[in-house]
Amino acid sequence: MTPITAPILLAAIAMMLPLAVAAQQASACGPLENAFGPFDYRKPHPNEKHLVESAHFTSVVESLIRGTTNRLPGGDIAYTLRAFPNHHRALIATVRLAQREKTDKPAQLVYTVDCWFERATRFQPDDPVVRMIYASWLGPRGRREEAMAQLAQAERVAGDNAFTHYNLGLSYLELGAFDRALTKAHHAQALGMVRPDLADRLRASGHWREPTATAPAASAASGPTPP
Repeated sequence: MTPITAPILLAAIAMMLPLAVAAQQASACGPLENAFGPFDYRKPHPNEKHLVESAHFTSVVESLIRGTTNRLPGGDIAYTLRAFPNHHRALIATVRLAQREKTDKPAQLVYTVDCWFERATRFQPDDPVVRMIYASWLGPRGRREEAMAQLAQAERVAGDNAFTHYNLGLSYLELGAFDRALTKAHHAQALGMVRPDLADRLRASGHWREPTATAPAASAASGPTPP
């Protein structure tokens, strides 16, 4: 091997490694292809959403009382997430089921909790809600840096949505990242958010400061009106 070709080969290997790791992870967490779907939970056709939720993600499944096609809820949650990988409420139910059963792979859920989130972010990487839910799973398990990384990704796609920035603030607060929580509180207020909970919790913890003239400013009309 000549001195000229060696660096080229090393550079090529370096470029291929991330792709190999991503492919291995995707393989471990299964393909996204499905007989029905996959569909984006944020903008489904009403018929698609109704078909899945009326048969599989019913109130008793979401409440983890029992399944609709089986005694346990895990199988119906898994079906829902195969059809809608970024189904927010089903992902929350997955986290709650894992917490209740004290395992990261509850019965009939097919994949681990981490895998369901990997599938969701692989399918719709620009869905900030998925990443905030994932952070809520990672943080209490001692994986704070991973949780912070998910919230950073959510920030990148939050746009001017006041409600998203507000919820990001709450997520940062749960992780003890008070400076980030304060920044998000100011940002959400500048975008028209009027809910006081985040500011009140920051005040109670001694981390609230009034926004300065250099804080992010935006018109309330630039983002959707929070409920």
